[in-house]
Amino acid sequence: MNAEREVDVVAFILNERPVEVDVPDDKPLLWVLREDLGVLGPKYGCGIAQCGACRVLVNGESLPSCVAFIGDLEGATIVTVEGLTGPDGAHSAVQQAWIDERVPQCGFCQPGFLIAATALLQATPSPTDDQIDAAITNICRCGTYPRIRRAIHRAAATLSAG
Repeated sequence: MNAEREVDVVAFILNERPVEVDVPDDKPLLWVLREDLGVLGPKYGCGIAQCGACRVLVNGESLPSCVAFIGDLEGATIVTVEGLTGPDGAHSAVQQAWIDERVPQCGFCQPGFLIAATALLQATPSPTDDQIDAAITNICRCGTYPRIRRAIHRAAATLSAG
């Protein structure tokens, strides 16, 4: 016999907008975003928090949304890759650096990398290569790691120039 899942209304801020969802509290955030809210930037890659394709910012921290349960996120501020763009449509410094360095190849993993890089630069405004390697643990099957590192350095320089 299956145990009954508790269904709650969970309210949070998503990309600067208040949102409420009425879903089982043990539903992963990734699936709430994709299935219930139509936010398709975070991708399903592995389902075990190893690949980084599903990363989002939760209260400023880069987290894998595939293992973050919606019931634990009441009142949270969540930012997906869609929320990195400014209200005027301007790219963030990280997004612009990704474009300038021509980082994406297939692009599947890039939303998670953009989120991870944004979180890194918020915590460490001028990271070294070793700090980038330690913080950016996402997996890119296309092997764009050298371009990712260059883009993070470019974004850091742009942000420090003000």
